[in-house]
Formats: sequence, C-alpha cells, structure tokens
Amino acid sequence: MTKKIILSFATLALALSAETHNITLFQPTVLNGKELKPGDYKLELKDSKAVISHGKESVEAAIRVENADAKFGATSVRYTNGDGKFNLKEIRLRGTKTKVVFGEATNVGGSN
Repeated sequence: MTKKIILSFATLALALSAETHNITLFQPTVLNGKELKPGDYKLELKDSKAVISHGKESVEAAIRVENADAKFGATSVRYTNGDGKFNLKEIRLRGTKTKVVFGEATNVGGSN
C-alpha cells in the first residue's frame, strides 16, 4: 500500500513539473531544421527545453523563458524569415505573462 502511495505522488510530481499548452501553426514552420506543417500542436515546457508535438511527430529545442509586464490576450507565434523559410523565434502564451524564446536555454520559471 505504501509503495502505491509513493508511486502515485511521484507520478503526480512528474506531471506537474512540465507546463503544457496548445498552439496552432498557420504556416510551415522550421524548428531545429525540421519543418512542421500547419496545424494544432502541443507545446510542453520542461527545464530549459520545449517539445512541440503532433501525433508521433515531435521536435525538441532549447529555450529561454521571459516574463512580460502584462498577460497576453492571445497566443502568438513569431518568426524569423531566412532563406524563404519561417523559423520559429518565440511563442507568447495566452492568459500568461510567459514568452518562450527558442534557441537560448535557461530554466523554465514563467509565472502566470
């Protein structure tokens, strides 16, 4: 019985250690050299990494999390345009003060 309780708390702690958000990409997007097709994705933030996934497809990238002065009214995706491709630069998360900047790793610590 004690093992089940400990296992339950450990599972809960792992689930709570990562932030998960839903995002929509409206155009082909490049992250870490991989092109993601337009569609709905899950964004998981953990430590200094982000994982963007859709079904079996996923891409992991180093991130830096910044906090804005006010909460964002909508989720927005920002790009850099290089060689005719849209490279993912940052995501601002609706309802939070969290801005996820790709390519620069620091700890995830965005507060809502």
